[in-house]
Amino acid sequence: MRIIVLDGYTLNPGDLSWKGLEALGQCTIYDRTAPQETIQRADGAEIVLTNKTALSAEVIERLETLKYISVLATGYNVVDVEAARKRGIPVSNVPIYGTESVAQMVFAHLLNLTQNVAHHAQTVRDGRWCTSPDFCYWDMPLIELKGLTMGIVGFGRIGQATARLALAFGMKVIVYDIIVPPQMPEGCQMVELDDIFRLADVVSLHCPLTAKTEKLVNVRRLTLMKPTAFLINTSRGPLIDEQALADALNNARIAGAGLDVLTVEPPTKAEPLLNAKNCYITPHIAWATRAARQRLLKVTVDNVAAFLIGRPQNVVNHVKVLAR
Repeated sequence: MRIIVLDGYTLNPGDLSWKGLEALGQCTIYDRTAPQETIQRADGAEIVLTNKTALSAEVIERLETLKYISVLATGYNVVDVEAARKRGIPVSNVPIYGTESVAQMVFAHLLNLTQNVAHHAQTVRDGRWCTSPDFCYWDMPLIELKGLTMGIVGFGRIGQATARLALAFGMKVIVYDIIVPPQMPEGCQMVELDDIFRLADVVSLHCPLTAKTEKLVNVRRLTLMKPTAFLINTSRGPLIDEQALADALNNARIAGAGLDVLTVEPPTKAEPLLNAKNCYITPHIAWATRAARQRLLKVTVDNVAAFLIGRPQNVVNHVKVLAR
């Protein structure tokens, strides 16, 4: 089998090994693939792996030898899964690999917002502590997490991991999900969606992007939030109306935001949140710890191996495949 990886660099910039995948077939790995290069590079391959390189219906139709697609991520919206299904091509993803890493990033952003770590570290680098008349100083209130309320929108694996960390910090936890867990974890309370925004000191987003969740955070819900509240998004950028959030931050309607995702990635210079007050943005790296990427690569290799024996796993488009 000929295996093509269209954009392997973000998964493995050089600190992991492709040997497991290379053992499964004739393997060619590209760091990045431009849209106009996709068909040429994938032509003749039976197996194509992609992270963010789009495989549209047109591309899938033109790849005559294509038999299997594996997405190097959990989200698979870059693949036209229906077009693949019509051709009998299973599409697999990696549903679990970065749970703890993403939850960790939630608190990296939250601790930065409550302790103003980045700001104060920069003042020290700028020499201000060296000339301070006192042994310490701070420019904004320093906020203790214990006793604050964490509101979690989306209570799947990552939402629950975030809740566990919040409880460890002594926070109260309220959650919203369209699916009520059969047993709510101790210390967590299910509430209505608007109550999350109304009651929480920190709102953390962990829901998938759908037609119903797009711009879930909008002018109305931002107005519900406390002026002292923080918003964290490590899920999907389009969950937030970015202009509305920028306006809320610039007008001090909420206290701050920590974002690892944006609607357009990489963003354009016109992105309104790039210069919004007390808004800290990281470049979609919550998933990218070495431990998480190792797990992602291992499951991907397992996905391909399972397909090769006619038992594809983690299939998102419900295709049955005969043993090969």
